Amino acid sequence: MAAVKAAVSPSPSPCPKSFGAGQGIGRVSRAALCKPASTFNLLSIKSQPKRSPISIARFDREDEDGVVACKASPSTVTFTTKDASPPALPFRIGHGFDLHRLEPNLPLIIGGINIPHDRGCEAHSDGDVLLHCIVDAILGALGLPDIGQIFPDTDPKWKGATSSVFVKEAVRLMHEAGYELGNLDATLILQRPKLSPHKEVIQSNLCALLGASSSVINIKAKTHDKVDSLGENRSIAAHAVVLLMKK
Repeated sequence: MAAVKAAVSPSPSPCPKSFGAGQGIGRVSRAALCKPASTFNLLSIKSQPKRSPISIARFDREDEDGVVACKASPSTVTFTTKDASPPALPFRIGHGFDLHRLEPNLPLIIGGINIPHDRGCEAHSDGDVLLHCIVDAILGALGLPDIGQIFPDTDPKWKGATSSVFVKEAVRLMHEAGYELGNLDATLILQRPKLSPHKEVIQSNLCALLGASSSVINIKAKTHDKVDSLGENRSIAAHAVVLLMKK
């Protein structure tokens, strides 16, 4: 249950019978609730002037979104909503982001591929920013907790873990919920090294992990124009957006 409070003031327009004081509970349509010339205006608490008490009858509205109850007093209106069962959506969209610091003498793993470089990601697991943000995108689309909650860095079990383990679990949850990957669009942000020579092998590995065709997996790489830690080769970041489709 969620509640939102706002100040209330009378409107110059006449009050419909269903809102009149002493009228009890009245039924109103969605259009009536959204009508500009309603029986009350929402104001900020600070700007509400002093006035004589007003009385607005309690009313309920039931529709496909659940039940909304409104109670009014001279100073506040409280809306209470009751969440309905989550709908079986035909598709879902999720976004993921990850960033890691780059340190010398560590392996640089991107998309499950070891990329030759003089620096690598400092992380609890293997620090694969691409796989991490893809996992978060899938989990987000499903409305689930993020990767840090499911695979916490406080758990020694995940110390140095290969990030493909996280992807496989996210894919399992996706299928369990009745969805499959529609498409994936990912952007890597790093100053060095150049990823063009490695894009094809990274894409092939993602296809294997996600069980998807290369036609629905897109990878882009951008520099940060030598700005801040990304542009100074001190960190690496990645964004990913996924579309999940109902099977």
